[in-house]
Parts: sequence; structure tokens; C-alpha cells
Amino acid sequence: MKKGTLFIISGPSGTGKGTICKRLLEADPDLRLSVSVTTRAPREGEVDGREYFFITREQYLELLESGGLLEHASVYGEKMYGTPREPVVNWLEQGLDVILEIDVQGAFQVRENYPECVLIFILPPSMEELRNRILGRGSETEETMAARLGEAQREIDLSERYDHRVVNGDLEQAVTEVQQIIRSERTKR
Repeated sequence: MKKGTLFIISGPSGTGKGTICKRLLEADPDLRLSVSVTTRAPREGEVDGREYFFITREQYLELLESGGLLEHASVYGEKMYGTPREPVVNWLEQGLDVILEIDVQGAFQVRENYPECVLIFILPPSMEELRNRILGRGSETEETMAARLGEAQREIDLSERYDHRVVNGDLEQAVTEVQQIIRSERTKR
């Protein structure tokens, strides 16, 4: 049995990567989405085990120390995120393709251990549009907005190291482009 392919989808907050991942999963029964763990509190509407596994700092550190995370990061100072290793490895061994929706730092960590993974970066059509999307959430102060936009620019600068870059100016077109990348990678194996 052929091993599955590990696809990593990254992009700044507000680029629509979560929506793209959701569409990919709805259209392709051979894709799995790895659910990350985080120490942050759930946002309104988030369900434990669906968007994230919400765990304590102590649980997170235990996973980290035991080697149970493929990648890990501290974001905006104190919130910790990571990808549980076991389900990803199991799916890949079963020949299923896996999507990790993670940040740039995590993507580069995973690439060190899985050099055959495929990195896909989702870009906003412009920084102004990205700002508008983040403002549309209604949860940002000027201070947090400045931090998010600064981080977005840093991530965009690093996106040159990705295998593929997709601009999400039109959601349907962006989904189609990512689906074409996945089909192309499957053809290679």
C-alpha cells in the first residue's frame, strides 16, 4: 500500500485557509484534517475536537516532552499550538492524504521530519483586503490588528519557501487551485 501525502496549508489569519480546507474535505473522502491542540480558550462557536482540542498548559507540555507533537508553536506570546503525531502517522500509513492547517513556523518544523510533505501557502489578494477581512470579524483592537498585520507580512515574506502559493481573491478559484495541486501530487506517487 502506498503511503499518503502530507499537505500543509498555511497563510496569515484572515486568508480563508480554514474555509478552503473545509471545502477540500467536503469534496474528497480520501483527505483527512489533523486537528491541532491548543492552550487558548475556545472562541464562540468552536467545539472541542472539531476546530481544536482545547487542553491545559500542563497537558500540552506533557505531549511536547513525550514526543507526541509533530510540530509546536507559541503564538502571540502565550498561546500554544501543536499537531498530535499519532493520528497523522496512522492516516499516512493507511494511504490516506492528510492536511495540516498550521502556521509557517510549524510547517518548517514538519518539513524537517517529513521532507516529502507538500507546502501550500494561501495569500490574500492584498494587505488592504486582509485588513478588511480581519476587521470584519469584529474581535480586534488596533493593537492586535497591528500585531496580526505585522505577523501576516512576516509570513508572506517566508512564503517563497513553500512549494505552492495560491491567492484567495475568489474562494472557488482558490479551492480549485488547491484541488489541482493535490491531484498533481497524487499523480506523482
